[in-house]
Amino acid sequence: MACGRAGKFWEGTLTRFSWMTTLTAAAAALCILTALRPAMAGPAMLFEAATGTVFYAEDVDQVWHPASLTKLMTAYVTFKALRDGKLKLDETLTVGDSAVKMPPSKLGLKSGETISVDLAIKAMVVKSANDMAVTIAQAVAGSEQGFTELMNTEAVRLGMTKSHYANASGLPNDEQLTSARDLAILTRALIRDFPDQAYLFSMASVRVGNRDVETHNTLLKTYDGADGMKTGFICDSGYNIIASATRDGHRLIAVVLGEQSSASRNVRAAAMLDFGFQNYLWKTMFGQATIDTIQGAPTDTATAVSLRQEVSSCVPHVSARSRAKGRARRKGGNVKEAVAADSAAPAPAAETKDATTPIDAKLIQLKPSADAAAPNLSLDAGAN
Repeated sequence: MACGRAGKFWEGTLTRFSWMTTLTAAAAALCILTALRPAMAGPAMLFEAATGTVFYAEDVDQVWHPASLTKLMTAYVTFKALRDGKLKLDETLTVGDSAVKMPPSKLGLKSGETISVDLAIKAMVVKSANDMAVTIAQAVAGSEQGFTELMNTEAVRLGMTKSHYANASGLPNDEQLTSARDLAILTRALIRDFPDQAYLFSMASVRVGNRDVETHNTLLKTYDGADGMKTGFICDSGYNIIASATRDGHRLIAVVLGEQSSASRNVRAAAMLDFGFQNYLWKTMFGQATIDTIQGAPTDTATAVSLRQEVSSCVPHVSARSRAKGRARRKGGNVKEAVAADSAAPAPAAETKDATTPIDAKLIQLKPSADAAAPNLSLDAGAN
C-alpha cells in the first residue's frame, strides 16, 4: 500500500514536472520567436488549418496591400467556376490585348495565342503570372472588372471585413486591400472548400512548353514539410508570404506581411512555423483564440500602410537611418532607438523596384503544344 501511495506521489510529481517543463519550453520558444521578430515588423498570424486555432498574432486587423496574395482569391473564384461547370480545365483560353500589356511577373504570351485553363491556373499560382490572372478573369466573368466584383462578393461572404479587390493580379492599386486575419480566413476557405486543388500551391515548378517555370516560394524547397501557399510583393506592401507546412499530420499556416526582403519574409515565416510545431500540444490544449475571435491590436488602422520609402530595393538611395525612422513613426515607436538598432544592419539586396517594373527578360522559344503554338515566352525577373 505504501509503495502504491509512493508510486502515485512520484507519478503525480513527474506529471507536474513534465507540464512545468513543457510550459517553460513553450515560454522560452515564444521569447525566441519574439526576438526573431524585426523591431518594426508588419502584421503576422500563425494558426492551425484544421481548427483555426491561433498560435501567434500581431496587428491582425491592420489594413495592408496584398500584392500577389490577391491571386489566392483569384484562384478561389476560379475554382468555384470550375466546380459550377462554368469553366473546364481542358478548355482553351485566348490571350487578349489587356493581358499582354500586364507587367511582370508574367508568361508573356502574345495576343491571340492560346493556353489551356489548367496550365493558365498553374502559371498563375506557381509563376504568379499577371497575364494569366487577367486571362482567367476574362474567361470567368467576361472582363477583369466583372471578375473583381465576384472577388468582392466572395470576400463579403467569407467574412473578410478588411478586404477589397480592384484587380485580379494584385498589382499596385490604392483600393487593393486586405489584412492578416482576412488572408487567414481566405486560406482556410481554399483548403476547406477545394481540397482537390491543394496540390497546386505545393508545386515548386510547372512545365510550360520546354521550360520549367519556378515558384517564388522558395520555402517549398527549403522548409521541411512545406506544402503552400503563395508570395507577394509590391513596393507599398513590402514582401508578403503565406506559408503552410504539415508535420505529423498537423498543418500550420503562417501569414507574414511587410518584410524588407524575400529572405527576411522566409526567415520570419520559418521561425513562426518552427514555434508552432515545437509547441503544438501546448497551444492546442490551452489556446482559446481562433481566427474569428482573436483580438486585433489597438494600433490597427483602416488605412493601408505603405512601405515604399522603407524597402531598400524600391528606393536604393534611402539610408538605413531613414528606413528606421520611417518604421518607427509608422508604428509609434521611439525614433532614436529604432535608428540605433538599425544603423548597423546592412540594407537588403535589391531584387526589383516594383512588380510593375521589369528588370530583365529572357525570350524562350517553346515547342508546339496543345496550349500554344510555339510562342515566345517572356520570363521577366520579378519578386513576388
